Amino acid sequence: MTTIKLYNTKTRKKEVFEPLRRDDVRMYVCGPTVYDRAHLGNARPVVVFDVLYRLLRHVYGEAHVTYARNFTDVDDKINARARETGRAIGEITAETTQWFLDDMGALGALEPDHMPRATDYIPQMIAMIERLVAERHAYEEEGHVLFAVESYSDYGRLSGRTVEDMIAGARVEKAPYKRNPMDFVLWKPSSDDLPGWESPWGRGRPGWHIECSAMSYELLGESFDIHGGGNDLMFPHHENEIAQSRCAHPEGDFARVWMHNEMLQVEGKKMSKSLGNFFTVRDLLDQGIPGEVIRFVFLSTHYRKPMDWTAEKAKEAERTLRKWYRLAGLSGESSRYDPLVQALSDDLNTHEAISQIHALANAGDVNTLRFGLEMLGLWPGAIPKWAEIEGFTDAETGTISHLIQRRETARKKKDFAEADRIRDGLARAGVKVVDTPEGAEFEKLPNYDVNVLDEVWGGL
Repeated sequence: MTTIKLYNTKTRKKEVFEPLRRDDVRMYVCGPTVYDRAHLGNARPVVVFDVLYRLLRHVYGEAHVTYARNFTDVDDKINARARETGRAIGEITAETTQWFLDDMGALGALEPDHMPRATDYIPQMIAMIERLVAERHAYEEEGHVLFAVESYSDYGRLSGRTVEDMIAGARVEKAPYKRNPMDFVLWKPSSDDLPGWESPWGRGRPGWHIECSAMSYELLGESFDIHGGGNDLMFPHHENEIAQSRCAHPEGDFARVWMHNEMLQVEGKKMSKSLGNFFTVRDLLDQGIPGEVIRFVFLSTHYRKPMDWTAEKAKEAERTLRKWYRLAGLSGESSRYDPLVQALSDDLNTHEAISQIHALANAGDVNTLRFGLEMLGLWPGAIPKWAEIEGFTDAETGTISHLIQRRETARKKKDFAEADRIRDGLARAGVKVVDTPEGAEFEKLPNYDVNVLDEVWGGL
């Protein structure tokens, strides 16, 4: 079986991945707070862990991998949006949840096996909080229930910080009901105009951190294999998840492998509305940038490195994908290519995987090319509309693209007789080829004859 190695944030090293059970690999990834469109940075972890999901399914079998990603649909940002717009909270969260699914689907992301919504798991959150209070890891003050950070000796181990460092370096909410500035809210009271549920501590709503602990426990158990998210969540969210989960269920390990993707920049600068470089995924899609192109740009950079979105990268990605799709249109099936699987198995080295696909395309190996596109989630099942050549079928497009690729290879080898033969054959078939700085383009002429094209193909 393929050996997968993953960088574990918890241990600060790359490790051989050994699931708790090979027939039941489990992964949890923190999802969005649904009050607005997903911005470009929100999409990076979706794409990163979608590739990991595809790899795990390839190695262990689709029936043996469970992937859960949550929706936070109870949050003060949602409440604020409801006040601003005068719309019902349920209406806002339903709409933005569907927006998220549509936009991520446009990026080629598979839907996880479970997509729990926080509001569907309030009883489970209350039960976990009750357990923490009973074990003296949490306490009630002024209608709030707070986790006592000092009760968990390993707090800070994931992020590598001491409690003192975290207090000094973080904007800690100061409140008179906290015994320790680092203690965090598990439950808080709700006024009549805010969402609320009855609990042993009165009508209220959960804090942010408890929801992922409760939902991952219900769906994946007290121990599971992988927990992922952006590195902005490492502290405090993931640190708090670990503390409350390990204290509520000390019999388990919670997540064994922690993976975090780096952040995204735009044209070399932090994405910010004040800089005018803030984009949602929908903004780019509406500008005519295909979802496959956005995904390609994301995957061109290793997930643990900062990623810079630029207009030039998007243009280059579109040129590359047009070439690949036109070749893949010739493929009748995909053929496994082990070196590419090995690249992805080395801590999701998507940059190396893309380099290998370049080589497969240059060699005209269309079946393994399609396999590589499938593994990266870049093959939509057929040549997408934006990459089609008007008037040609996918098979014809693939044949012509392959002939042009063979012509380019012959030129590089200075086999000009072969290059001229292919050029003349395409001309006889009624295919006009135009060489541009971005690569060769082609179009159908009035004398196009697919039978002649087949003869040229057969004569290679």
